[in-house]
Amino acid sequence: MPHDLNEKQIQILQVAEKLFAEKGFDGTSIRDIAREAHINVAMVSYYFGSKEKMLESLIFSRTSDMKLQLETLSKEAISSIEKINKLIELYIFQINKNKCIYQILHFELTSKKRELDLKSFTEVKKQNFEIIKKIIIEGQKENVFRKDINIFLIPSTILGPFFHFQMNRPHYEEMLGLESDAAYDQYIKTELTKHIQQTIQSLLLYEN
Repeated sequence: MPHDLNEKQIQILQVAEKLFAEKGFDGTSIRDIAREAHINVAMVSYYFGSKEKMLESLIFSRTSDMKLQLETLSKEAISSIEKINKLIELYIFQINKNKCIYQILHFELTSKKRELDLKSFTEVKKQNFEIIKKIIIEGQKENVFRKDINIFLIPSTILGPFFHFQMNRPHYEEMLGLESDAAYDQYIKTELTKHIQQTIQSLLLYEN
């Protein structure tokens, strides 16, 4: 699957993401996407071939950018714990920004209604994990991080609280008085991110 997208392809994917989130993948047709994007159906088919291929491109385009940012972060001249904290901020920000595509992806992976070629997405996840692993191993070599950490579970520990918070949004909005999308997103950016950072620090750092 080609990953270098031109301006028209990016526009089509933006429209597709919006419609998939509103109407669901099955409830959205190529014709719907073409109409919303103000182009003809043939152009959509020319660029992506099928709705499934379009979804594959959309998933990859929304998730691959994090890899580049993590690579940059891993090379910064800061301490291992600062890298972990910034990594958590990056993860939560990116996933919250792209929550529509993650909802779609979650549904597709769990429903197994169709075969999707997600090798590119899987490869990105593996590469992202290797960067996390590298940062933690650096901290272990510096005797900052504990040696008995299950590194494979760290990504789940970072993302689990976010997805729980997202799945129970009405409950948290009522409990916390989050009366707007801006207030909700700000709470995620500050309080939830801080909570996850503290949780990961308690797992990684030696007890005082």
